[in-house]
Parts: sequence; structure tokens; C-alpha cells
Amino acid sequence: MKDTARVLGRMYDAIEYRGFKQEIVDELAKFAGVPVFNGLTDEYHPTQMLADVLTMREHSDKPLTQISYAYLGDARNNMGNSLLLIGAKLGMDVRIAAPKSLWPHDDLVADCKKFAEESGARILLTEDPKAAVKDVDFVHTDVWVSMGEPMEAWGERIKALLPYQVNMALMKASGTPHTRFMHCLPAFHNSETVIGKQIAQVSGAQGRRRGHGGSVRVSAESGLRTGGKPHAHDQGDSRFDARRHLSRTA
Repeated sequence: MKDTARVLGRMYDAIEYRGFKQEIVDELAKFAGVPVFNGLTDEYHPTQMLADVLTMREHSDKPLTQISYAYLGDARNNMGNSLLLIGAKLGMDVRIAAPKSLWPHDDLVADCKKFAEESGARILLTEDPKAAVKDVDFVHTDVWVSMGEPMEAWGERIKALLPYQVNMALMKASGTPHTRFMHCLPAFHNSETVIGKQIAQVSGAQGRRRGHGGSVRVSAESGLRTGGKPHAHDQGDSRFDARRHLSRTA
């Protein structure tokens, strides 16, 4: 990776890495000599966090520090780790709901609690999915099993996470009709439903493109802009936002 990093650093003004091990992107950043952006690793997904925070701000009239969100699912993965971390740093109300065996690692939780003391963030880790979603503005989840995990893990993982499945009953458990659903994608959908057909026709990545593009723009101080087709949300369907698969409860 050292040689690859040096060569790429001479060819490009910036590099985005999307892969598996965190130490690979760390080494790439150490030797490239140009900005390196983490597009996804097993441990973290920071550019996704840019897109998620952007989306939550766009779809809430609250100050950032008053926005609350819950993540339900395997919280040891990059999305669980990153949603806990970004909320702790930005002073948000963060709830993580998962079986205790699937909570983020203790060292990360300890770091996030320190960040929360500085930012004023509120952090909750619980095994109770209904307690996690009570009065929240946004509910996040991810796929049952992360990329790269063996097929043998599916049965056991789904059994463990079934109580944390985000469905209409869980969304209604928030107690507010304004709670919205977010998914980092890809996800599995029934393409025979109205929403499923829309998702099948649209990439769902516009918000992520904007987040990634923004990180490059800030680093390079350039005028990079991205375009796209009008969003379903802008066309009057408040249940569906093609950028982020973001839905109201009704």
C-alpha cells in the first residue's frame, strides 16, 4: 500500500478509499501526500455521515443539537459506530438499540461519552427498541448482515435482530407522526410495492453524492457541484426521498 499510495498521490489531488480494513485507509492517508477520504471501511463510514447529517438537517426545523435519532440493528458495524460517533461529536440525541452482544465496542463507547460531555450530546444504548425510538425525529437501520460476512451468519443474525426490525409497528412506537425512516442502502425491497418500484428506478445515492462531493469541495476549495434529477420528495411524495430512502411513518 505504501508504494500504491505514493503513486496515486502523484497522479491525483485527492483519493477516496472504499474497502474493508481501517488500517488500509490509514496507511493510504499516511503515504499518499494528498487528502484521503474514507468512503467506507469495516469500522467506519464517515462520508455517509456527511450525507445523513445533511439529510436530517434538511428534513427537520430543529437546531442540530435538538435533533434525535435512533439506530436499530447490528451496532458493531460501520453504520452503528459512525452514527454513535457523529452524534456524540455534534451534540445530538443518539439512541442505539441492539442485543448487547451487537453493541459498539466498549472503547468506542467510552470515547463517545467523552465527546458527549464536551458537546452536550445525549447517548442511550439499550436492548429495548421501543424505548430507543420514543419521540425520535429519525430512525436508522442497515442490512441484516454486513458486506463480506459469510452466508452462514444470516440465520443466526436475523434471529437475533428480528425484534429490532424497522416496520410500521416500530415506527408508530415513536409516538409522533413526524418520525422519518433512513437507510444507508443497499437494502432489500419488494419491488411490487409503490415505494419498492420507486427505489428500483432510482439509485437512492444522491444525498451520498452530495456528501462525498462536499468533502472533496471543502478539501480542494473548488467549485465542485453535482447534479441530478428532481427528487421524489420535491415532487410532492413526502413518503419517499430518492436521495436517502427517507420516509414518513404515513
